[in-house]
Amino acid sequence: MSTYVYGVTAASHPALPEGLAGVGEPPLPVRVLRAGDLAAIVSDTPENLRPKRRDLLAHQAVLGETGAAGCVLPMRFGSVAPDDDAVTGVLTERAEHYLERLRALENKVEYNVKASHVEEAVLHQVMADSPELRALAEANRQAGGGTYEQKLQLGEMVAAAVKAREAEDAAEIHRLLEPLSTGVEPGPESTGWLANISFLVDRDEAARFLETAEGLRAAHPHLEVRVNGPLPPYSFVEPGPAKPAVPAAE
Repeated sequence: MSTYVYGVTAASHPALPEGLAGVGEPPLPVRVLRAGDLAAIVSDTPENLRPKRRDLLAHQAVLGETGAAGCVLPMRFGSVAPDDDAVTGVLTERAEHYLERLRALENKVEYNVKASHVEEAVLHQVMADSPELRALAEANRQAGGGTYEQKLQLGEMVAAAVKAREAEDAAEIHRLLEPLSTGVEPGPESTGWLANISFLVDRDEAARFLETAEGLRAAHPHLEVRVNGPLPPYSFVEPGPAKPAVPAAE
């Protein structure tokens, strides 16, 4: 039977809670495979594994329990190896890398920060910041709305101003939060977000990091800022000992 991998820890990691179960229906028992100074948190792989909510939450719960007792290198949902020997073999082959990562990520967590514009608020902001836009809008208003070309010109200028503001706001988020982190990784670009950034944060700095993010919201009411965390440091670990058998869930 293939082996499902949740994460990698030091062999000296404290014992997991008795009866800890992971993915599958019914949930499959979690166990530990050791190879030298390393250990892998694993279970058997359930049949027809898919990124269902129940299994996604189970994967996160195992990592949460493991991470509460010490550093764990998390694997993405769906990381599956052919068998236990394949897992311990990779632990042995990549021991130097995993041990370096465990040292680097000790006592650290990930926070993912996403930001978008509140449409009406940012339009008000760019108009307030640009005398040229205000003058053109007023001229159109006095002309009964303006011609098609005048409306098009105003729309293009507003769109350009909003785009420029997106870049400015993304840079501001990075500028304020980066000094409170020990690592930064950009997330995948996606429609609707002007920033998608993961920060590696020392647990002792977490409260200040969250306070700064909250201050960012208060100081910039045209911004919607979402902070997800603390998370296992997914963005700061290379892919695990096996390729996913199913697409990894985002």
